[in-house]
Amino acid sequence: MDWSIGNILWIIIGGTIVGVVARLLLPGRQNIPFWSVIAAGIGGMFIGDWIAELLGVEETFGYDWIRHAIQVVVGIALVAVVAALFGRIRASRAPAPTTAAEVPPASPAPPTA
Repeated sequence: MDWSIGNILWIIIGGTIVGVVARLLLPGRQNIPFWSVIAAGIGGMFIGDWIAELLGVEETFGYDWIRHAIQVVVGIALVAVVAALFGRIRASRAPAPTTAAEVPPASPAPPTA
């Protein structure tokens, strides 16, 4: 792979496109930062290219629809994994209730004899 500045820019641009398309196609709400969508898209591009190479469809005549479809499918899987990880991290960092409205009512006291 050529690591010239032009290719690095195309990796970032392509990863952003793959990540955004993957996030749009993934059902439900993903409460994740945009940088993680880009990272998942870049990962989807690299892993998708590797899978396309294994299947023998990395380079075709004309536009490489199969390769890009594989990249988006892998991107969807990576966005789902990132969303699940961020959901667990945020759930474990949830703040304790601070107002009386957020505090659950206490259970009634047992009767005294």
